Amino acid sequence: IVLETDAPYLAPEPHRGERNEPAYVRYVAEKIAEVKGIGFDDVAKQTTKNARELFNI
Repeated sequence: IVLETDAPYLAPEPHRGERNEPAYVRYVAEKIAEVKGIGFDDVAKQTTKNARELFNI
């Protein structure tokens, strides 16, 4: 899983109806952590690792 914020018209709750901003990616990670029953930090670390591997950085 890689997280991104390129959908300007589909902001996560509680910002629905507003323009999406990169800072809102945190809400996506929080929801993933909630659904999977794991910590936010684990989601953040793993998705960062995934992005680095995907983009070879």
